[in-house]
Amino acid sequence: MVSEAALESTEQGLVPKGEGWFVLNARDARWYHTDGRSAICVFEGEGDGESEFEQLGINLSVLEPGETMAMYHWEADQEDFLVLAGEALLIIEGEERPLRQWDFVHCPPETKHVIVGAGTGPSVVLAVGARDKSTGPNWGGYTVDEAALRHGVSVEQETTDPKQAYARFTKRERTKYREGWLPG
Repeated sequence: MVSEAALESTEQGLVPKGEGWFVLNARDARWYHTDGRSAICVFEGEGDGESEFEQLGINLSVLEPGETMAMYHWEADQEDFLVLAGEALLIIEGEERPLRQWDFVHCPPETKHVIVGAGTGPSVVLAVGARDKSTGPNWGGYTVDEAALRHGVSVEQETTDPKQAYARFTKRERTKYREGWLPG
């Protein structure tokens, strides 16, 4: 029988501790944010006894128009995205595709992609990615792309180093959920 994991209260919200199943409302969870980048709810912990997901990465991103989820990149594992609210712009394999509520994006391994907020208000995107091959030194990489450059979400030189790819951004900090990030 699988036991229930405890939810620990932190200054930034609830975090699952230990192994086991749990139910956690996104508004109660710990978030990460910095100006100019999407707000992210990851649902899992960061070590030190906090629950970490071994098989799947899953998060919610709230993007204001022009904000990016990430830099244009590819990963060694599959990633998938579902637009839950609002509008966004997908840049995939050098092409731009508008996204709207309920659009689903499937990225097989090694698909180059990024999602940028669009429209007149925030968008909410559910992201899911496998963690079989996309951890460690061969996780994937950041590549140069003209469409992504036009939107400010491409590196200027290929790299596998996230610190280099995100050098111009302030690191997201832990934070509590802010009213208005999620609809309803």
